[in-house]
Amino acid sequence: MQASSTTPSGRGAHRRGDGKRGACALTLALAALLVALPALAWTQPADGAPARPRPKVRITEGRIDPLRIAIPIFLADPDGGPRSAKYAEDITKVVTADLERSGLFEPLDRAAHIERIASLDRVPRFADWRVISAEALVVGRVRLRPDGKLEAAFRLWDVFRGRQLTGRQFAARPADWRRIAHIVADAIYERLTGETGYFDTRIVFVDETGPKSRRIKRLVIMDQDGYNPRLLTNGKALVLTPRFSPTSNQITYMSYEGGSPRVYLLDLATGRRERVGDFPGMTFSPRFSPDGRRIVMSLASGANSNIFVMDLATRQTRRLTSTAAIDTAPSYSPDGRQIVFESDRSGTKQLYVMNADGSNQHRISFGEGRYGTPVWSPRGDLIAFTKQYRGRFLIGVMRPDGSGERILTEGYHNEGPTWAPNGRVLMFFRESPGPKGGPRLYTVDLTGYNERLVPTPSFASDPAWSPLLK
Repeated sequence: MQASSTTPSGRGAHRRGDGKRGACALTLALAALLVALPALAWTQPADGAPARPRPKVRITEGRIDPLRIAIPIFLADPDGGPRSAKYAEDITKVVTADLERSGLFEPLDRAAHIERIASLDRVPRFADWRVISAEALVVGRVRLRPDGKLEAAFRLWDVFRGRQLTGRQFAARPADWRRIAHIVADAIYERLTGETGYFDTRIVFVDETGPKSRRIKRLVIMDQDGYNPRLLTNGKALVLTPRFSPTSNQITYMSYEGGSPRVYLLDLATGRRERVGDFPGMTFSPRFSPDGRRIVMSLASGANSNIFVMDLATRQTRRLTSTAAIDTAPSYSPDGRQIVFESDRSGTKQLYVMNADGSNQHRISFGEGRYGTPVWSPRGDLIAFTKQYRGRFLIGVMRPDGSGERILTEGYHNEGPTWAPNGRVLMFFRESPGPKGGPRLYTVDLTGYNERLVPTPSFASDPAWSPLLK
């Protein structure tokens, strides 16, 4: 759906706008529309309240002080009947769950709410919300439009200052109501933290079913909160290491279809699949470059493996490392200028960084233990890794020069970190012991204090987090 010529379009406008900036448009995958709501005319704190700073999340020395936020059930258009009421309740629950799961917000118990919101267009009674120590208030409305679209609008209020912080309106097919909720949560998250949200994203992972000794492994894609899982492969061939393209429209992965490991590209919109190429020996850990034009991977030859890059337009490969060691698990920096990888060239698995053309290869990990599976943060400031030390399986982060190493979590067998697109949260999988055990997905934020289990249909491993959807 196209916006008018005077309206900025695209996701950038959606992520940056606020309630005082007029109309702006967001292109949802299934023809959704974003329009900014006009701010009400408030310039002074209401109800005689003293002026205070706008609400914001406070993060100091690794400790999170969650922001207390009130989110009443969104209003429903009475003309929409029970369907509108159901959508309003469900959207509110998803928005609330997204914000709470981030660890940065504390949604207040609705039973404690004093004011009963009756209109999106009426200024709230801020004194009632201050009594229950709410710092921010979200008021929303849902309606089914005559054109069949589902519309959700909300206003975010600074309770202490008595001012609107932002107001937005979204519309999409009713089937996409969860996506609308995630985008609302992203807008609230960004306005209150100053960082881009990550709720309107997807996860691709390896679904594992069957006995531990003969697991069936299939690719599955789902929303970042575990909902809407969908099979991408049928399980007839072993699949490993799925990774998203920078546009979220393609994934690359390894498959043992035909008995040999090969790298494939899968278009998520059309389901079209193509083999990248046939390589002698084993192929490992394919991953896209930030511009989506190349794939970097590890190719085995005899007892060693080296890093190669392939141009997807020409299908020409170029060798980046040449050692008698095992060089694998390459990952680009977000600017595409460098690659981090793991290598045992020093005698144990360690992390190395090189320029994208293979020059200036140098080791960055010097702590005790064995380091592997490095992944560069979308922000460029950190590299996530797994570490084995004295029988423990750890997941941590360090700066690209190897300094500032911090361990975020440990478990029986932690593997496969992947970054949320805002660089604040990591997802990984943890294997549970015993004959009936298996891998599960978890998230942890950069403080290490907000670890959460991610629901999946069955055992799950090798997660990859998509960029924000468009």
